[in-house]
Amino acid sequence: MITTDICIIGAGPVGLFTVFEAGLLKMRCHLVDALPQVGGQLSEIYPQKPIYDIPGYPEVKAQELVDNLMKQIEPFDPTFTLGERVDHLTKQDDGSFVLTTSDKTKIHAQVIVIAGGLGCFEPRKPVLENLENFEGKGITYMVKDPEQFRDKKVILAGGGDSALDWTIFLADVAEKVTLVHRNETFRGAPDSAAKVFDLANNGKIDLILSSNLTKISGNGHLQSVTMKNKAKEEIIVDTDYLIPLFGLSPKLGPIADWGLNIDKNAIEVDTTDYSTNVDRIYAVGDINTYENKLKLILCGFHEAALMCHSAFKYVYPDQKLSFKYTTVNGVNAF
Repeated sequence: MITTDICIIGAGPVGLFTVFEAGLLKMRCHLVDALPQVGGQLSEIYPQKPIYDIPGYPEVKAQELVDNLMKQIEPFDPTFTLGERVDHLTKQDDGSFVLTTSDKTKIHAQVIVIAGGLGCFEPRKPVLENLENFEGKGITYMVKDPEQFRDKKVILAGGGDSALDWTIFLADVAEKVTLVHRNETFRGAPDSAAKVFDLANNGKIDLILSSNLTKISGNGHLQSVTMKNKAKEEIIVDTDYLIPLFGLSPKLGPIADWGLNIDKNAIEVDTTDYSTNVDRIYAVGDINTYENKLKLILCGFHEAALMCHSAFKYVYPDQKLSFKYTTVNGVNAF
C-alpha cells in the first residue's frame, strides 16, 4: 500500500501546484490520474496551445507550463499513479482514507484533494458488438507501455494528434502498424500527418482512410478487425491489438458516489478553505463550484494554496500552523 499525507486526484496544473503548496508545509503528496501522463487537459488535448493568463508569463504554451510545474515540485519528491482511475474510497476509524484504483492500487492518505479538472476523462469508444469482451484482451484505449506492442500487429484508429503520434512511434516498435481513419484528412498537426503519409508511402505502415470499424473477432483474445470503406467494401485485418483513439469525454466518474454535494457535475465547496461537505476531502480547480466561480488555472492555484493551509491540521494534528515575521536589514521576512 502506498502511504502519503495527501492524495491528489488529478495531475493537471492545479493538482501539480498543490504539491508545491503542500511541500512548503512539509506534507507529502501522491497523485493519481486516469491519463497515462501528467498535465491533464493541457498535455492530452492542447499541448501547443498558448496560454495568456498565467502571472509572469505574457504567453506560455500549455506543455511548457506543465513542464515548469514539474520542475517546481521536484524538491518535494511527489509520487504518481498514472493511467489508473480512483474507483473506491474507504474511510478509516482514525478519519483517514484508503483509495483503490481501477488497477487495484491502494493508497492510504490523511487528506484527499480532488483536482480533476472537468472530471475523470474516459475514452470515447467505438460502437462495436462485443467490445467489452475484448477490453484488456487486445483492445486498449491508451498506450501506457509501448513495449507491450513490441513485435506485435497493431491497429490504431483515429485522426487526431494521439493517433498520429502513436502511429509514428509504434512504427519502430510493432511488427506491423495499421492506421484507420474515417476521413481522408487528419485533425492533428500537419507535420505529424505528413510523417504518417511518408511512412505509408515507404511501406512502413498500412494506412486505411475513409473507412470505419465495423466488427471485431477473436477467440479469448482479439484476432481480427473488420472495416468498411465508402464503397461498402469490407476490409479484414489480422491483429493482436486495436487501439481506438477517438478522444476523451470528461465525466465525474466514481467520485459522484462518495457522498459529496454535487451541482451540475461540479463539487460544492466552502470558499474559506475549499473543503467539501465530507471531512478531510477538498476540491480545487475546475471540478469545484461556488458563487462567482471562475474556471481559470490561476484561480485553481489560489484555491490550492488556501486548501493546503487548512489540510495541515489533519496531517499534523499536534502542531499549529503559524508564521512569524521578522525584520532583516529593514526588510520583512518569514
